[in-house]
This record gives sequence, structure tokens and C-alpha cells, in this order.
Amino acid sequence: MHEQYRTVARRGVHETEVNRSRFICALAPAATEREAQEFVAGVRREHPTASHNCFAYVIGADASVQKASDDGEPGGTAGAPMLQMLVRRDVRYVVAVVTRYYGGVKLGAGGLIRAYGGAVGEALDALGTVTRQRYRLATIIVDHHRAGKLENELRATGRAVRDVRYAEIVTIGIGLPDSDVDAFRAWLADSTAGTAVLALGGEAYGDA
Repeated sequence: MHEQYRTVARRGVHETEVNRSRFICALAPAATEREAQEFVAGVRREHPTASHNCFAYVIGADASVQKASDDGEPGGTAGAPMLQMLVRRDVRYVVAVVTRYYGGVKLGAGGLIRAYGGAVGEALDALGTVTRQRYRLATIIVDHHRAGKLENELRATGRAVRDVRYAEIVTIGIGLPDSDVDAFRAWLADSTAGTAVLALGGEAYGDA
């Protein structure tokens, strides 16, 4: 797995105008290809009378899935420049849909490429990006006597506390960078007089 990746900070829309044509770029994070496709379908439902609803998406921290569509524009003038902009900006797990309402002036191939790619670039600038860091999921098992103090210390030191569950024993779910596991295990033993247990799980991504 890649140590980190960048994605769009939030779902949003940014509109530009080129020679009286409206270019409305909708951007969203997408965890899976299906999620990206559902977002595209949703935008198309919102703009059924648009001249075109072109899309591009990049899924995977390693950009393993890349798809694009010109949706009736001349081949390579819409989806491809949108996809190139996402890849060039190094964003992942993201979907972009550019809705065009034709304004009566033909832009030519070069104009279309600049307009569609530019719409995505401007939307990324407007909405911003966030970096997601790879984490090791881990669970701390601790007794009730020490749980409250331990949770406070975890949060005070900036640990990514994912959930806390109180039952016969207390389990605290956290995220740890792989490089921090050994040092954290030593800190945990020191903080709880060796009474807490650290169980390592799988991997996930969270805010860096």
C-alpha cells in the first residue's frame, strides 16, 4: 500500500464560462469505482437537458483504476483532459463530472481541451485537497480503572482514536503509523503498568 495519497477535501461544485458555454464541474471523493459511477449518474439526473455530462475518475492510492468519458464531445477533448488534470494534480479516490451547457460558440478541439481540463483544475483549487495517511488499525484492551485516563492521554498526544467501547473490559480502537508501533507499544506498557494489551489489525487510510 502507498504510505499516503491526496484527494479532494469535500464534495462541491465550481462553475466557469468560456465563450458563453457554461462548464459546471462537480467533484467528490469516491472510495470505489461503483461510488464514482453512482456520483456520475446523480449529476446526469440533475442536468438532464445539458449538452454534455463528461466525467473522469481515479480510484486507488496507486491510481490503478482510471476512466473517462467524452459524452458526445469530439474524441479526446473532454474526458481525457479531465483525467489528465486529476492525475497531474496527484489526486486519488476522486470523481469529476463537467456539465456543459452550449452557448452557441464552437470552441474547437484545443478550446474544448483547455475548457474541460481547466474546469477540473479550477474546481480542485476552489474545493481544496487533503492528504490521507496509511495507518495500522489497532485495538487497546484495558480495564475500567485505567480506561478514562488512558483515553484522555491518547487524545492529548494526538492519537487517532477511532472508537471506545465499554463492556466487561474496555476496548479503544486507534490508528498508528507502522513506523510508530514499537514505540507506542512501549509507551502503552509504561502508561498502564503493563496491564493493557495492544492487538494489531489491518490497514486503512486516515487524515494525515
